[in-house]
Amino acid sequence: METKERILQKATEQFMRLGIRSVSMDDIAGLLGMSKKTIYQLFADKEELVDAVMQLEEQRMHHDCRSCATRSRDAVEEVFLTMEQVNEQFSQMNPVVVYDMEKYHPRVFQRFQHMKNDFLLGIIRDNINRGIREGLYRPELNVDVISKYRLESTMLPFNLTLFPPGRYNLAELSNELAEHFLYGLATLKGHKLIIKYKQQQK
Repeated sequence: METKERILQKATEQFMRLGIRSVSMDDIAGLLGMSKKTIYQLFADKEELVDAVMQLEEQRMHHDCRSCATRSRDAVEEVFLTMEQVNEQFSQMNPVVVYDMEKYHPRVFQRFQHMKNDFLLGIIRDNINRGIREGLYRPELNVDVISKYRLESTMLPFNLTLFPPGRYNLAELSNELAEHFLYGLATLKGHKLIIKYKQQQK
C-alpha cells in the first residue's frame, strides 16, 4: 500500500473512532511508525488531511448508496440494504465527528452539507418515488416535503445533546429512525415486505 493510502486509512480509522479533534498528526505518525515530516510532505496540515479523508468517505457513500439501489429488488429492500451498510459504518463511528467537523473544519463541513443536501436528498427522493411506483409507499405522499424530513432525521443521531454518546448507540439509533420512517411511508403491501425483510435480517 502506498504511503498516502496508509496515512488516509489510519486517519479515517482514528477520526471515526475518536473524533477529529482528539487525533493529532503526531498520533497518526506514531501509529504508522513514520515521522510527522513524511505526513506533512503529502498533506500540508491537518485541515488538508481531514478534507482528504472526508472526500474518500463521500466517494464510498456514493458507491454504497448506488449499489443498494442497483442490487435491491424493490424500494423497501433498498432501505434495508442501506440500513445494513449504515449499521456497519456507524458501529465504528463516534458521533462527535460531525460536531468536530462543523466547529473546527467549517470548510470541510460546508462540502459535507452540500453533499447531504444534493446527493443524499436525491437518493431519498428516488427511493420514495420508486416505492410509490411499486405500490409499496402511499401515493398521496408529498415527496418533496417527506424527502427533506427524512434527510434531516438522518442527522438526529449526531445531536450530542439529544442523544449523548454514552447513553445511546449510533448504529441502533439510526436503524430505529429509519425503520420508523419506513413504516410511515408504507402501504399494506409495503408493510408485508417490511416484516418479511426484518425476519430475513434476523
